[in-house]
Amino acid sequence: MASLLQIVFVCVLASVAALPSPPKSSFYDYPFNFVDRDNWGARPPNGFTRLTLPVPYVVVHHSYIPPDCETTAACERSMRLMQDMHQLTNGWQDIGYNFAVGGEGSVFEGRGWEAVGAHAVSFNVKSIGICMIGDFVSKLPPATQIQSLKALIAAGVEQGYISPDYKLIGHRQVTATECPGQALFDEISTWDHFAPS
Repeated sequence: MASLLQIVFVCVLASVAALPSPPKSSFYDYPFNFVDRDNWGARPPNGFTRLTLPVPYVVVHHSYIPPDCETTAACERSMRLMQDMHQLTNGWQDIGYNFAVGGEGSVFEGRGWEAVGAHAVSFNVKSIGICMIGDFVSKLPPATQIQSLKALIAAGVEQGYISPDYKLIGHRQVTATECPGQALFDEISTWDHFAPS
């Protein structure tokens, strides 16, 4: 015969199990195809440093290598290639970017919204780094890729990860590099929030 204590314990467990599960804190209805780390085949990071949010900067990059990708599967391969280069060759904790945007418009989760990236020295701790997958020295990314970049930044502001008065910069403004490519840099220099210096 069950003791009163066992009956009470079973009743408490049953009532807890009946409660609905809380939604994932990372859930957000993005207006583009969002590919999380699990779905592009990321390895776990070797460490994690939390960003102080909201960040005041967004830094735009291009990958140059790997080149442009036009399908989700090709862009997933590019993400794995970049993670290999950054984590295994460079010895970084993870892929350097917070996010990357593919040529077909998908957004790929890199370090995500809350982790300090490794993409722009002295700006890593105060920015979200977004890489446009491809070479944009002499040509613009496809319109859908540009639209997803804009929508990702807007989503970051809406969710409180990016300051509403953020400054948008190209990687070349903080490091001696051609990145994010002349054509892409010329494009973002016309956008609201672009900081010329």
